[in-house]
Amino acid sequence: MNRRDFIATGLTATAATTRHDINLSATTPAPKHNFKLNYAPHFGMFKNHTGDDLLTQLQFFKEQGFNAIEDNGMPQRPVADQEKIGRGLADLKMTMGVFVAHKDFDKPTFAITTWKPDMREPILKEIREAVEIAKRCNAKWCTVVPGCHDERLDWDYQTASVIDMFRRCAEICEKAGLIMVMEPLNTRRDHPKLFLNRISQGYMICRAVNSPSVKILYDMYHQQITEGNIIPNIDLGWDEVAYFQAGDNPGRKEPTTGEMNYRNIFKHIHSKGFKGVVGMEHGVKDARTKEGEVACIDAYAWCDNF
Repeated sequence: MNRRDFIATGLTATAATTRHDINLSATTPAPKHNFKLNYAPHFGMFKNHTGDDLLTQLQFFKEQGFNAIEDNGMPQRPVADQEKIGRGLADLKMTMGVFVAHKDFDKPTFAITTWKPDMREPILKEIREAVEIAKRCNAKWCTVVPGCHDERLDWDYQTASVIDMFRRCAEICEKAGLIMVMEPLNTRRDHPKLFLNRISQGYMICRAVNSPSVKILYDMYHQQITEGNIIPNIDLGWDEVAYFQAGDNPGRKEPTTGEMNYRNIFKHIHSKGFKGVVGMEHGVKDARTKEGEVACIDAYAWCDNF
């Protein structure tokens, strides 16, 4: 079955001017697709159709049938924009996915705070700020990347330090109902020095921390590179997985552009009763044209037809 033939091509450019004080649902057409899962695009993903206006983008996402978004860079946005996005999502009855609360791709952080306690407060400050950001944009999840490993320190000591640091962060998040989702990332291609890279590793840390505010973000692009075995590891880690992200490999573009069978993966996630968000954390294969953006949306429609 050819996915390009599965769904009618062509999108109407919804370039209607929007204002934050107007209920967006009143000017947004009925969705073109009725997706079974809550796929979440990010701002800038369909800029050939929408331009840069935040609310116009939200309306376009909703018109295509996407009921969630994610925005890694939300902490860098002005407070006024965070609040605007929150109001727009509420108008459209959309879900806010993850934003990044803490990350460090260059040096050890969580893995050494037990021996360098002066490093704790800057991290805890970011988590306290994440709680306030989440209130403004109605977010339930935030991403935490717990830094790099220390080559001079035994791995088990580092794991103990990571667990301790997550417990300290959880004390802040539990009071606000915010869920930190730790993201295992691949060390073979994108992030060679990171401490956290496997789902089983995240699962162990979650069990040790034992908090409803510490769960796993299962980024399937990263795990296809790291360990494969996507569906079995979904089952093994299920109790601690709170969030998914998609992206095909190789290339990290939309599903159907690489080696991964996302139709079967999405079917499996849906069959397990997943009601959360599947973030579209990838590029668009042909990001230069409207046709390329249509192809990306078509890919999700095809993969969701299980």
